[in-house]
Amino acid sequence: MDLRHDLLFASDAALLGLAGAACLLLAILAWQGQVRRQRRRHLDAVGWVPWSSLSLLLFGVGLLALLVAVLGLLKS
Repeated sequence: MDLRHDLLFASDAALLGLAGAACLLLAILAWQGQVRRQRRRHLDAVGWVPWSSLSLLLFGVGLLALLVAVLGLLKS
């Protein structure tokens, strides 16, 4: 089938699971940003993005979304 058709008629739990997986992927990318910040050459070039807070927030939201999605899929 077509991906657009599958996403259009997916259950709310499946869509929430996809959103949770996307949040976890973004959390991994934010964590890599924090690792890059820790290994920088110029100590004064800190940057303005709070990578550690962002990765922790995205990780928590992603895990919560996946938990709710799995519970919703198990009940249906």
